[in-house]
Amino acid sequence: MTWNLWWQFGPWQQRQEPILAELAQSKPDILMCQEVWSDGDRDQAEEIAVALGLGVVRTTGADDKPQRFGNAIFSRWPIQLAAQRNLPGPDGQPSFRTVLAVWIDAPGGRQLACTTHLDWSYGGSTIRQAQLDAVVGLIAELDDDRRTPREPSQNPPPLLAGDLNAVPESDEIRRLTGAAEPYRSPMVFTDCWAAVGDGTGETWVRENPHAADALFPRRRLDYVFVAWPRTKPYLNPQGAFLAGTTAHNGMVPSDHYAVVVELDDRSTL
Repeated sequence: MTWNLWWQFGPWQQRQEPILAELAQSKPDILMCQEVWSDGDRDQAEEIAVALGLGVVRTTGADDKPQRFGNAIFSRWPIQLAAQRNLPGPDGQPSFRTVLAVWIDAPGGRQLACTTHLDWSYGGSTIRQAQLDAVVGLIAELDDDRRTPREPSQNPPPLLAGDLNAVPESDEIRRLTGAAEPYRSPMVFTDCWAAVGDGTGETWVRENPHAADALFPRRRLDYVFVAWPRTKPYLNPQGAFLAGTTAHNGMVPSDHYAVVVELDDRSTL
């Protein structure tokens, strides 16, 4: 499951209970979140982990304290930090945006999972491509044997999820899925919603009261990807749906809808 939690924007204090209620209902094995807040006294990632009984790794600042506006990955299985990198900004220098990568001791093997949150600007395709190049570069660095599919227990395909602020037909997403020149050949990714989702799957819509006055049109911005090549059918997407689309006690949880994907856990046919 991937979900942008909308930091401390809007009626943020009233949104915390609906966020937890939606997560408790969805019961993800692996949860990747963006715009996770920390204010020094409280850490949203820690509160979610305690409430759901999950392990968590979250991004930290230069002082090693939880990043005020960051990313987090939660897991039902043992989890440990693999790497955190700052992504390039419009000036080419490291920005506050990050990619977070973790190792998860999943039942199918040691699983690499990564989450990120790219530049939001409407015309920011160039900077998002630079940021995704850094993200895929980190995945390739951590998982350097993607060329030959192997048994899942030896080499599960990496997972990548997050708010990419880009539509499926954009250059940045087409390069990620191999519809255009890949960032790191032969590593490309299956867009799980495109593979098995029902309908257009927009995660940013004006029907959401938190986005009703936005300048942006309806868009699919949030994704779950599985790397290729891989040994079939392990981690093939089986189903996908949106979560966080309805109100809990009168409050929609976030300005983004969440994407939940079911992945095949069989190592052989």
